[in-house]
Amino acid sequence: MKNLFVGNMSFKTTESDLTALFKPFGQVGRVHIAVDRETGRARGFAFVEMPNDEEAAKAIKALDGMEVGGRNLKVNEARPREERGSSPRGSSGGGGRDRGKFSNEDYRESARQPREPRW
Repeated sequence: MKNLFVGNMSFKTTESDLTALFKPFGQVGRVHIAVDRETGRARGFAFVEMPNDEEAAKAIKALDGMEVGGRNLKVNEARPREERGSSPRGSSGGGGRDRGKFSNEDYRESARQPREPRW
């Protein structure tokens, strides 16, 4: 069973369009188009499962770069999903900022200075 990633799709592409596109290369198990949770619109990529590895390889070779709906498809074998950290953007921090520069551990061992009262 091969799971194929299909990227750079037209937002109007449907599951039946993808099934028809992959059907000449072999049996198509499941088609899943990624949809935005908030808007319900397609996100421009999908996953297609093909039970036979040889048929999947033929589909990748033939469809990668093919123009469909005015866009050149990107078709390759899907990579496993990376585990997510506790934060919504993963454990790396994201955003281009270097969040690993300082940590609370640096300050835990240092003596705490008394605070001035606020009146």
